[in-house]
Amino acid sequence: MRAMILAAGRGQRLRPITDSIPKPLVEVQGQPLIVHHIEKLVKQGITDIVINHAWLGEKIEQVLGDGSQFGATVHYSPESEALETGGGIKNALPLLGDEPFIVVNGDVFCDWNFDDLPPLQVGQLAHLFCIDNPEFNPEGDLSQNDGFLCSVGEKLTFSGIGIYHPSLFDGSPQGAFRLPSLWWPHVDKQLIKVSKLEHYWCDVGTLERLQQVNKRERNHGN
Repeated sequence: MRAMILAAGRGQRLRPITDSIPKPLVEVQGQPLIVHHIEKLVKQGITDIVINHAWLGEKIEQVLGDGSQFGATVHYSPESEALETGGGIKNALPLLGDEPFIVVNGDVFCDWNFDDLPPLQVGQLAHLFCIDNPEFNPEGDLSQNDGFLCSVGEKLTFSGIGIYHPSLFDGSPQGAFRLPSLWWPHVDKQLIKVSKLEHYWCDVGTLERLQQVNKRERNHGN
């Protein structure tokens, strides 16, 4: 399996830190968020990794290089303007191959190690990993019932981690678009699996949450 890490966001709510570094290079316990992801992927044998970037993307390439320092092979998918989550993945499809691949948002922190990744069953288009709704997103992003994306069911928040079949992007628009726009045509068709993660997770999207995750990691001795 190949992996993609989404790293093209501007990180407005993390300014002034992100005025000089891209959001995925923001550090948790002295290590960039994106490096936490790369190390966990490599431990699971996922070493072929695609990274898109836009804002200050050259700094990501300077820090990560070709990925060999982590035991990975890193390919870059530069964007002159950020293409959002869906457009960024579609733009990188030539680097991701014809088989299902895992995608991780570069600005989340999670203590899940990507172990026991479930394979997509024949005909399935995606497997979305979700969490219980945090305070900043009380209404959630989607509903699941019996482990599938549905119109009415348990409300959950998308973690920014998912497995996708390339065919999910068939017929998708050119340019910038958000990934969830590709899910909704398949609601209630049992083509998109949904699982709930029972792990610590944080969307490191604000200065406050960055402080929270660093405090937690210090307290846990990580």
